[in-house]
Order: sequence, then structure tokens, then C-alpha cells
Amino acid sequence: MAYLLNRSTAVAVIGAGSMGAGIAQLAAQSGHAVRLHDAQAGAAAAALGRIAADLDGAVKRGKLQADERATVLARISAADTLDALGGCGLVVEAIVERLDVKQGLFRALEKLLASDAVLATNTSSISITAVAQGLQHPQRLIGWHFFNPATRMKLVEIIRGVETDQALVPAMHALSKAWGKTSVDAPNTPGFIVNRVARPYYAEGLRLLAEGLAPAAAIDKLMVEAGGFALGPFELMDLIGLDVNLSVTESVFQATAYDPRYAPHVIQQELVRSGRFGRKTGRGFYDHGKDAAPRSVPTVAVAASPHTLPTLHFASHPGPLLPLLQRLQAAGIHVAAREGLPDDTFVMGDTHIALTDGRTAAERGAANDGAPLLLLDLARDYATTTHLGAAANLAGAAHLPALAGVLAAANIALIELADVAGLALMRTVCCLANEAADVMTWTGTTARDIDTAMLLGTAYPIGPLAWADALGAARVSGVLANLQAHYGEVRYRRAPALSRARFDNARFHG
Repeated sequence: MAYLLNRSTAVAVIGAGSMGAGIAQLAAQSGHAVRLHDAQAGAAAAALGRIAADLDGAVKRGKLQADERATVLARISAADTLDALGGCGLVVEAIVERLDVKQGLFRALEKLLASDAVLATNTSSISITAVAQGLQHPQRLIGWHFFNPATRMKLVEIIRGVETDQALVPAMHALSKAWGKTSVDAPNTPGFIVNRVARPYYAEGLRLLAEGLAPAAAIDKLMVEAGGFALGPFELMDLIGLDVNLSVTESVFQATAYDPRYAPHVIQQELVRSGRFGRKTGRGFYDHGKDAAPRSVPTVAVAASPHTLPTLHFASHPGPLLPLLQRLQAAGIHVAAREGLPDDTFVMGDTHIALTDGRTAAERGAANDGAPLLLLDLARDYATTTHLGAAANLAGAAHLPALAGVLAAANIALIELADVAGLALMRTVCCLANEAADVMTWTGTTARDIDTAMLLGTAYPIGPLAWADALGAARVSGVLANLQAHYGEVRYRRAPALSRARFDNARFHG
């Protein structure tokens, strides 16, 4: 069947929450006549008020003309009943994330709409095939997953179910583009792309917090300042809502046959049980009340500065640490090469400083008779980062202030981390890359679509597969292997696509 979706297509949006209202506004701004329906009496009318307020703000900011605001609002009407949606050529469902409710809605709609009307579900995690089950024409149902706020977030995921007509896919891509969106083909697997690949960002953060790597605020600080993420995992869960984030985790966990990699963490479960959902309730990992104390992250105090800072001797192959050494040299620290040092290391006096490889400082130091060892966490850009994290073995702990003094010369603050395998950023990035490679392996989703989805859907500083290319598949695989050996868990198993890239010395992006 040929699907013609353009400005003349009347659009119905079902569900007048923040997502549904945003989709309705977006459709109207794109030139469509829109009918907004919600099963709760008065909800659609209230959503129209919120849409008007949002458009008023756009006018005040000079983003929209007053006459355009009036035109957009005139295109949207509240529909009190499903019967009022007859004649619409596209229906977008944005209701509660319950399969039975979605199935019942689409079965009712099928009786009201023309046979060529397109049915789209905005589900964030439910199988499109399951939603279409029982329809007389399942081929016209497709997943069209927007991100909140729909008017501003550029990404949409387009998902085919088993019965979805292939001809519908390019039509939805074209419509997405007409609405100003960047669309990607996402697999009909738990979490699609974004909600699946993002799982380790939350899961590893929770495990690191539980193991005592650092307080939540310190982990968040490193992920933002050293990693370049817009928000740390705990700030982000508080913003999303711990209850919402936990629900997605549970959905993915169940849909993956209870794969332990996606198991919900007890810390998050306990906060949800206590009613601490994050910003919307005033408390989550953080206190968001108006009288809440400002968050602070302690940094390592700089040792009493000697008259001359020590010379740093670096390995012939400093790897990702090279930009850091160059930055320190530009700050006046004397650096010099020394033969025989392991890769990814430099030496400060008798203290070895190495980039984390997924092993603990205790394990690595034991191989050198317990000599002082400091492990540095990863940074997105060592040339510009304002903070770094470091852990020490028993003999190295006393040398953290000296390292803090060296880094301070280049305006880098040092955050002390407990000796937890993989530290914060390196561990998280490798797990994100591995999850992306797993999706690529089992669904055939392209590296481009995966990274585009994560850049636009979560505002990551770089796509996880592009980050894997920058670090090298061998390094990412090695970190994961060390984590698996340390914890003895399949959680850190390597994706087949990652293993192939490692042995082929290949890149995910050409």
C-alpha cells in the first residue's frame, strides 16, 4: 500500500499528558489539523491551555509571531470521544505504558478509522508486534517513539513490528523530517535503541555508589566535567523520575528473560518505595527543596608545594594520557620520556600513575610488590577537563596530594575515588559501548543509527560506538574482560560485534 502523509492529513493524538500534548503541538506547528483526546474528562482542554502557554513563551522570546501562535492554536481541537477522531489519517497514541490498554485502544480505533489510516504508538519499550496483536490490519501499525519534550527533542525512533508494512517505514521517515525531526530505524527489541543502550549509564552508576566508589554528587561531577555528559546518572534519574526510570528498567529486565545485566538495583527500588521519586516529589538522590543546601564535591587537598614540582617520566606509548602530559608540560611541569615503562603510564618520583584498565589498584600494585600506584579515570578530553578521578592502592594513598598538586598546576581538580574496578567514567563508557555493540550484533542496527539516537535522544557528548572507536575495541574489550574476571559475573560479557572489532582491529564507523 502507498501511504501519503502530508499537511493535509488530519492527525489524532490520544493521551494529553506532557508527551501527547507535545506531539499535538508539534503536529499543529507542522501544518496539520489536530484532534487531541484523553479518556480523562477535561485533560485535553487542560493540555490546550499548556500548549497556549508554551506558544506564548515562544512569542515572548521572539521565536514565533503572534499571528502564527493563533494559527497553530486554531489547528488543535479537543475531542471528547474516540468517535470524534473519525476521518483522521494518522493516529498517534501516547497513553499509559500498559500493553493491554494499548491493544484495547487500537482495536477500538480500527473500527472507527478508514482502512488506510496509519496507527502509530509512542511506546518507549513495549513490543510493536505485541501492540498490533489482534488487529485486523496489523500492517498499518508502527512504532513512532518521540522524546520529551517532543517539541524540542530532535530524535524519533521508527520501529517495525513483524506485521508492519515495509512501505510505511519511508513514509514515516519523510513525515518525521517534515516535522523537523531526525529519525532512525530502531529494532523491535526491549528498549529499542535509546532506552536499551542507556541502561548501563544508570546501572553502573548505582553499582558504583553501592560499592562506595564515591558519593553520588562526586560521581555526577566526574561524568559531567570529565565525561562531557549533560547530567550525571543520579541527577538524570532525579530529573526523569526514579519511578519512571525504574519502570523502564523493569520492563527491559522482564523482556530480556531476566538477563542479570538489566536487573533493577535495590538502592533505586528502596527510594521508589519510600516515595522519593526525584524532582517531582522534592527528594530523590538529592534534596530539591527550596531550602536544600548547595551540593559540594570535596577534592584532594594539594600537598604543600615544593619549590619545584617533580619531573614526570612517561612511557613511550602513553596512549590516551598523552594530551594530559602535554597539558601539564604547557603548565610548566617538566616531563621526559623513560624507556621500559608500561603503556598508558607515567611516573612521579617513585609513584606509578596509570590509566585504569578495569583492574583495581590493589591487584595491579600487587604485581609490583605493592609499590605505590595511582589509577587515573578516563576523561573525554584530557586537554580541557576541569576534574579527574583517581584511586590508589594501599601504598599509593599518601601520594594523592602530590598528584593533586601537579594537576592543580594545569587547573585540574582531583577527586579521590575508592579502589573500585574500572572507576567511574572508563567503566561506564565501556559498558555503554558494549551495550551498543550488543544491539548492533543481534538486531543489525547500524552504528550510525545507534550513535545518532544516543546523541540526540540523551545528549551524550559522543556516540558510544564512536567512543569505542576512539579508545580502540581492544581497550574496551580488555576493560570489560577485567571487570568480568574481578566480579565473576556475565554482566560484563563482551558483545560479539565488539570481539570481532577487537580481533580484526576494526572500527564500528568505517
